[in-house]
Amino acid sequence: MAFDFKKEYKEFYLPKNKPEIVNVPRANYTAVRGKGNPNEEGGAYQKAIAVLYAVAYTLKMSYKTDYKIKGFFEYVVPPLEGFWWQDNVEGAHYSDKSTFNWISAIRLPDFVTKTDFEWAVEEATKKKKINCSAAEYLTVDEGLCVQIMHLGPFDDEPESVALMNDFLEQNGYVNDINETRLHHEIYMSDARKIPPEKWRTVIRHPIKKA
Repeated sequence: MAFDFKKEYKEFYLPKNKPEIVNVPRANYTAVRGKGNPNEEGGAYQKAIAVLYAVAYTLKMSYKTDYKIKGFFEYVVPPLEGFWWQDNVEGAHYSDKSTFNWISAIRLPDFVTKTDFEWAVEEATKKKKINCSAAEYLTVDEGLCVQIMHLGPFDDEPESVALMNDFLEQNGYVNDINETRLHHEIYMSDARKIPPEKWRTVIRHPIKKA
């Protein structure tokens, strides 16, 4: 049975739909940075997603090639994630998506080194016929966070964020979102296949003691 991050680390991928505090360990990602409306047809965000999956699946299927990754075991590619911010904006203005900065990311197993990653970028560019040079090997150490499972469209996220903020205030914490600790989303649903009211998105914010 292939290793599945969602099942092995349920506390980070399948929270309840009420706020909870977690201590998130350091993780490595394949990531692409960009700016602009994620819904733009054929835009930078959608091109970034194509690059991420090309690299992620090249690594996943590497055992079928001549390139052998030390410590490799079969695994399910983890869900798509995103780190989001807007310049000079506290929180988020969902009405103006063109101003979003984002880092789209897919988690990598710990056995994937930077050298392995660079091989995958080169291999994916060659085999998939798309330029994957925008992909980077990103390490994120989130630490103490509050998270919730948001149910429904992305534009309704402020309701879940408000629940998180109330929870923090009641428990002696405050948000610690800054240039290095960002609003984080994990997409547990395939938005292409199910209606928005059934989307499940983990929302995670870095926090600190008040």
